[in-house]
Amino acid sequence: MAKAMRKVRTGSVIRTKQDKTAIVEMIWKQRHRLYRKQVRRVARFYVHDPENQCRLGDVVRIEETRPISKTKHWRLLEVLERRQVADVRPIELESDVQSALTTSESPEIASNAELDGEVVSAQDGNETLIADDSVEESSGNPEMEESEEERE
Repeated sequence: MAKAMRKVRTGSVIRTKQDKTAIVEMIWKQRHRLYRKQVRRVARFYVHDPENQCRLGDVVRIEETRPISKTKHWRLLEVLERRQVADVRPIELESDVQSALTTSESPEIASNAELDGEVVSAQDGNETLIADDSVEESSGNPEMEESEEERE
């Protein structure tokens, strides 16, 4: 195919799990001929990326080429824009959450226990939760409570 006739497209990378292959998605809007409503069109291209330089979310320029595999007919020309990704690891998050829980654990237990109708008793600095059995749950309907009292 002559270089002048090759199609060039711009899209964003949506998947890079395969080796030397990236899936690029190109989205555009088009008016429906009869209903005149905007219709979202999506085209996905399998792109040959020999150096695995594409990352998820990058905006890239691709070019049509000879068939490289069964579904791969495009190759990567250049990465136009890199997507900014925060560098946070799950291990760091877990340690931050655990340290926050250990430092503020005792006030939370006390406040949660009071809200749930439980009594907190302190014995030698250790907090113990004791269920308050004297509180009876009512159905909230006064007519039902009267009828239960009449039965007894």
